Amino acid sequence: MSNWLDVTSEADLQKNKVCLIEINNTRIAVINLDGQYFAVKDVCSHEGFPMLGSGLDPGELINGEELLCPRHGARFSIRSGKPLCPPAFVPIETYEVRIHEKMVQIMAPKAGK
Repeated sequence: MSNWLDVTSEADLQKNKVCLIEINNTRIAVINLDGQYFAVKDVCSHEGFPMLGSGLDPGELINGEELLCPRHGARFSIRSGKPLCPPAFVPIETYEVRIHEKMVQIMAPKAGK
């Protein structure tokens, strides 16, 4: 059984915008990249620092399909979670996203992940 959770309406998550949510003590960034939706754990795998939840403008942290950690400059692929440069070598977690009845939904992470 799948466990899809509503995040926000498709209309509210405009092109190139971000929605931060917390599920099971996990901060997740849901990102609309030019009409495609992605969800990543909003914690740098290098030292556990929040990226989009750091308080900086998302426009400063997203460059194309890359997400920047403001603490030490690690960059990650928003599509795959893979690290693109040091100091990070471990991917960040990604989550399935879908649109269902005009709602952006993600597959719920398991507790403790």
